[in-house]
Amino acid sequence: VQLQASGGGLVQPGGSLRLSCAVSGFSAFRFDDYAVGWFRQAPGKEREGVSCVSSDGGSIRYADSVKGRFTISRDAAKSTVYLQMNSLIPEDTAVYHCAADRLVYGSTCVSHAYESWGQGTLVTVSS
Repeated sequence: VQLQASGGGLVQPGGSLRLSCAVSGFSAFRFDDYAVGWFRQAPGKEREGVSCVSSDGGSIRYADSVKGRFTISRDAAKSTVYLQMNSLIPEDTAVYHCAADRLVYGSTCVSHAYESWGQGTLVTVSS
């Protein structure tokens, strides 16, 4: 499976961005088979799970640091998962990656559980 992340950029504190993760595969690919997660890594820090959604969309998990500010959603028609980020703060600055896996339980949001990864998109929150 292939993942293409987009939507990063430079934004002022308090601003918003929407990240997109387009998921695709070969003939047997089914988007609804895959849990998808967003992870981020800031310079000098370990990668952390930001938000993950189960394959059926029924289970969602957020990191405590983004609860109430970020919203994850999935669009089956477009095989895309979105991360709406509001009220951004400088601490949200990082490279954001999306990942997918067929065998993840529910909305498990740890990076080692995900096999397929897209390239990162940089989010910079600065005035």
